Amino acid sequence: MESTNKPYVITVGRQFGSGGRELGKALAKELGINYFDKELLIEAAKKAGVSPEFFEERDERFPTFLHGLFSFSMGVTPMCYYTGAGAITDDGLYKAISDFLITEAAKSSFVVVGRSADYILRDHPRVANIFVHAPMQECVHRITARADAISPEKAEAMARKTNKWRADYYNFFTDKEWGHATSYDLTIDSSLLPMTDTVAIVKEFIRRRGFID
Repeated sequence: MESTNKPYVITVGRQFGSGGRELGKALAKELGINYFDKELLIEAAKKAGVSPEFFEERDERFPTFLHGLFSFSMGVTPMCYYTGAGAITDDGLYKAISDFLITEAAKSSFVVVGRSADYILRDHPRVANIFVHAPMQECVHRITARADAISPEKAEAMARKTNKWRADYYNFFTDKEWGHATSYDLTIDSSLLPMTDTVAIVKEFIRRRGFID
């Protein structure tokens, strides 16, 4: 059940195949709060007036489309892209997601997976930032278990490629390093305990932070 205190947010960064999405959904259900992942893209698309497909194609990908929008030689930093400084075109994907998260965080509690949400909400007073990882063989096992007719070799290649996309995206838009322990409040190896135990640990962490009763 959600606390009657002020809104709080749990952000979940994750390696591909580590179970970060599963953990995020389970936490949201356990805490009785909203969960945003792909849903976030749809809501941001609605507010930006562009199709969800546009967002889907660029979801957590390095923003190569930015190269034609502004010149880095003019002193414009990646951070200004979503803080409102500088000229932004209608292709403001990241800004739309950022605006949506900041607006929601001011009025309700939720769990959000990926999208460098920890950095977007860095000024929010009640945010817990988590990163979920696992040994590659465990990630491969999880990927092959949920995808039909995919070989371990292909699953590993997919994991490495997706992790690189996520790292490039995160490192571009933030002043932190994707997956590095210093970028988060809590890092978790999802292979060590059953998911129910991991949820319990994170819930206790949230309680001790004073976010819930």
